Amino acid sequence: MNRKEEYVAAVDIGTTKIVAIVGTRNENGRIEILGLSKAPSRGVKRGVVLNIEETVNAIETTVNDVKKRSGIDFSEVFVGIAGQHIKSMKSRGYILRDNYEDEITKDEVFRLIEDMYKIHVDIGEEIIHVIPQNFIVDNETGVKSPIGMCGRRLEANFHIVIGQVAAAKNIEKCIRKAGLSVKDMILEPLASSDACLTEDEKEAGVALVDIGGGTTDIAVYYDNIIRHTAVIPFGGNVITNDIKEGCQILHRYAEQLKIQYGSALGDLAPDDKVVAIPGISGRDPKEISFKSLAYIIQSRMEEIIDAIYFEIQNSGYADKLAAGMVITGGGAMLRHLPQLMKFKTAMDVRIGLPNEHLAGPGKNEINQPMYATSVGLIMKGFEFLDTYHKTFTAGKKGEFVRPEKQTVTVDENENFSEDEKENEEKVSLTDRIKSLLMKMFEIEDQKIS
Repeated sequence: MNRKEEYVAAVDIGTTKIVAIVGTRNENGRIEILGLSKAPSRGVKRGVVLNIEETVNAIETTVNDVKKRSGIDFSEVFVGIAGQHIKSMKSRGYILRDNYEDEITKDEVFRLIEDMYKIHVDIGEEIIHVIPQNFIVDNETGVKSPIGMCGRRLEANFHIVIGQVAAAKNIEKCIRKAGLSVKDMILEPLASSDACLTEDEKEAGVALVDIGGGTTDIAVYYDNIIRHTAVIPFGGNVITNDIKEGCQILHRYAEQLKIQYGSALGDLAPDDKVVAIPGISGRDPKEISFKSLAYIIQSRMEEIIDAIYFEIQNSGYADKLAAGMVITGGGAMLRHLPQLMKFKTAMDVRIGLPNEHLAGPGKNEINQPMYATSVGLIMKGFEFLDTYHKTFTAGKKGEFVRPEKQTVTVDENENFSEDEKENEEKVSLTDRIKSLLMKMFEIEDQKIS
């Protein structure tokens, strides 16, 4: 099958790192990552941009690096949004149709969803996503795709994701100052879910838990529909701070201890092993036992797990999650974490790797939990292009430059000169609605063109 070469670029703005990534799609529909670069994130706290200049510098560093190494010049990116300001709610809406004998059309479904964007939210907040749960046509409940049915009253239950206007504007401002434009803004746990979860897990019921540096993102699926989303303002950084305070060492040594020697279960840590940490400004080295380090980590990790489990229970689907929990993100690499979570929640737990839809020579390098959101943003980007049959702008004339050799390079230090970029139109409200419906109607094998 001959198809035009398509590319998608994305930027994942996290609390500890900022990742720029560009990928394409092979003839089998699998994602090939052509370039990836990350830089330390110093201007973001708990998923919210607090320092525009620092964040812009990191974005420029990674984006220019990816352009140089992949050979692809792009001016648009898909961007993830998360942060402690994200919250969700359930709502219900309906429209009355003029003639119950006429078939329900896509436009009527769009109009119903558009009305939900008008519901009241607090000052300073905006609705990011309106996700249909199920539809009701007259008295017929549990309808997944009402298009083509007949009825007088079209009703639906919705899952609504809300965020702060300022937080979204600051992300957009950072991207714009880096010389790029935002093609679409995507809730990060939705992106991570696409990268890590299987269709069987979504149908059986599963909770996706993305443990980042500053926040922990949660998405609960059941019967192939997202039922609950939440962002907990705790992540790996609070564990690092506990180690720093508890052992009275520098932050960089605390982070190194957590990654190299840390464990989420104190009882499994060896009694007779210690690690020596250099003293501050020439002072004597400090010896820290593996067991005491593990107990510091475990006590804080248990608090985070309690918050995660509270959100899962709050979804109302805790007893229906046959596939249990999938943990991803950089924090998922903590030793013995799946065992601790299984013990605390009595749920089946596995580590989610973004390998479900990956292909190509860079697959092994990118197949790490810390890149789950980045890969998910690429997947959401292709879903967006498929839905509206739009093209992705690359280069000054929209021309694509295919690199001679496909490689994935993760580099934090190099910085290249900025290329000229161009801006394109923002995503309209109707586009966002169609994107959400596209995913839902795929269940019924109906295609929205």
